[in-house]
Amino acid sequence: MQVILMDKVVNLGGLGDIVKVKDGYARNFLIPQGKAKRATAENKKVFEAKRAELEKAQAEKLVAAQGVAGKLEGLSLQLTRKAGVDGRLFGSVGNADIAEALAAQGIEIEKSTIRLPLGPMKQLGENQVEIALHSDVVATVTVIIAAE
Repeated sequence: MQVILMDKVVNLGGLGDIVKVKDGYARNFLIPQGKAKRATAENKKVFEAKRAELEKAQAEKLVAAQGVAGKLEGLSLQLTRKAGVDGRLFGSVGNADIAEALAAQGIEIEKSTIRLPLGPMKQLGENQVEIALHSDVVATVTVIIAAE
């Protein structure tokens, strides 16, 4: 299925690109999320009419994400959890815990933007966590997990 991208999609294309994707990906993800529309003649005309305001909105989102990334860069979060003698946590530290700690410092982000490539953290120590605020903006935060 051919779709017109209404937003930048990682590993697919940018605003206004007409790309061919699998039908299920378009029907189940791109179109419901508002990231794409079917590439019909009518939708192409509508897109061209709205192109300037869509580009402006995308630029505003990028600037806002860069502002939040400026606050996050170099930030260090201290979390305390119960742990065993060997340094393993009773439980784990996940996206929700990190988002909650950031909210306590006055930075509101969605927990889905926090990337934990190795899954939830289950050891005491210092970890680097990436936060994808925008498809072009990724901030790195240090999470220090200490024992109670």
